[in-house]
Amino acid sequence: MGNWYNTNAYNWMTRPGFGLGLSFLLLWGIFWKGMALWRAAKEDSTYWFVALLVFQTWGVLEIVYLLIFAKNKLTFSSTTKKPLKKSKKS
Repeated sequence: MGNWYNTNAYNWMTRPGFGLGLSFLLLWGIFWKGMALWRAAKEDSTYWFVALLVFQTWGVLEIVYLLIFAKNKLTFSSTTKKPLKKSKKS
């Protein structure tokens, strides 16, 4: 039968890009999970918070929540509006 771990079916884990790809996927998921959990907690969305905390979807469920279901949806804009400061006149 031989070494089952030394066959071609299991060699994908030893390829050079595997660690880099896995690291990227991990950071991608942590980023989106953090944003979605923060938003769900601020909006008191208990069910969404628990679902986002329990299920690991590598960012898919988190992005869906932020773009579709959140009360304050995530928007991407290139311009930011800063509030005007009132100047004091002496």
